[in-house]
Amino acid sequence: MIKIWIISFTVIVLLVLFYSVIPTLIIRIYNLGITKKVQGESRIVLTFDDGPNPHYTPQLLDLLKRYGVKATFFVVGSKVKRNSNIIKRMHEEGHTIGIHHYDHISSWLMSPFKLRNQLIMTEKAITECTNEKVTFYRPPWGHFNLFTQLISKKYEIIMWSDIFGDWKVETCKTELLDQLRKTTDGGSILLLHDCGETFGADIEAPRYMLENLEIYLKEMTERGRRFITFSEL
Repeated sequence: MIKIWIISFTVIVLLVLFYSVIPTLIIRIYNLGITKKVQGESRIVLTFDDGPNPHYTPQLLDLLKRYGVKATFFVVGSKVKRNSNIIKRMHEEGHTIGIHHYDHISSWLMSPFKLRNQLIMTEKAITECTNEKVTFYRPPWGHFNLFTQLISKKYEIIMWSDIFGDWKVETCKTELLDQLRKTTDGGSILLLHDCGETFGADIEAPRYMLENLEIYLKEMTERGRRFITFSEL
């Protein structure tokens, strides 16, 4: 009985690994079908995940408008439904809007059918606000499963070159600005978060992210760096 249990457990573990972890490692190590950098010596792409948030995302849009910066937002479909006015503002102000699942759930935990529905529902929620085709997709946590790229083949999958841990207040207070200042390479894709409501995040983290981002934007725009969205490429 114990031997059968061990064999069964081993088979389950192997199936999980081959369905989730191994595809993710292969895709991200070998950059298979994903974008992690863009062309251009003076261009940087700012991206924001997990919103829209009714409190912090409007503040972020105000900040970007003040510096004349356009960004790309990977939004959670269920939050889009609750904050459609914010999505409409994003679109009207020239930002790019992409998919980040309808619920903030890892692809590791979803069947192919559920993943497909997450993409369809999020695209529908965005399109109802913008009346435009959705082109870009970023899976939460950068997790893929065995079928992700097949199911999402109509989209361009965007990853990142730099991630900062800005979902934690302490990181924002002590490290974020220095980390941002080090990302001066043209073609960088920066990942930040405009919502702290997801698992493992601090609710107030975006407040401190915004404080550091403003300093960074001021310094970088003075140096002539250009921030673009993926729609401009």
